[in-house]
Amino acid sequence: MSTIELNKRQEHILQIVKDNGPITGEHIADQLNLTRATLRPDLAILTMSGYLDARPRVGYFYTGKTGAQMLTDKLKKLKVKDYQSIPIVVNVNVSVYDAICTMFLEDVGTLFVVDESSLLVGVLSRKDLLRASIGKQELTAIPVNIIMTRMPNITICHKEDYILDVAISLIEKQIDALPVVNDTEKGYEVLGRITKTNITKILVNLAENDII
Repeated sequence: MSTIELNKRQEHILQIVKDNGPITGEHIADQLNLTRATLRPDLAILTMSGYLDARPRVGYFYTGKTGAQMLTDKLKKLKVKDYQSIPIVVNVNVSVYDAICTMFLEDVGTLFVVDESSLLVGVLSRKDLLRASIGKQELTAIPVNIIMTRMPNITICHKEDYILDVAISLIEKQIDALPVVNDTEKGYEVLGRITKTNITKILVNLAENDII
């Protein structure tokens, strides 16, 4: 939980630990004239949410972190593998027209282009397809490999990468999505995608305490 709403007893516990920490659960209970068992859920919530830190045989410490700091700490720990979406891929030989249809039907902003071995060879953005559709070219006759972004100009990520690093790449490169890949001897196998929409959903979930 990143921005939980504390009740009055939890706020009181927090103040006691601030003033007296390190302090044991028994001593906190004594100050509140409550049993240790009664306080256990509150202490668990405060510890899990990051307000307090607990050490065996020592007691509870106040971490000194604000809600914003705890939110930042939590965001820095999130990894791609837990939030990636299913990738939408097209074969390198399909036409620009077919790619436009796929993008429309799948309701995505980026297509990943793969070869006959299902390895990543290119990326198609909305801008790429829009640029190709302007003019009098016959879109059914133009293969996507003519207009796609190719290696080494494709920014990739891996499932063990941190979401925050991916978000920075999306902003710096001014792109909408990154392919999540697995390195093989012959190239990159596309496993998933991380998009700006994924990042937005993560932030909303954090704010609503859905990510623990």
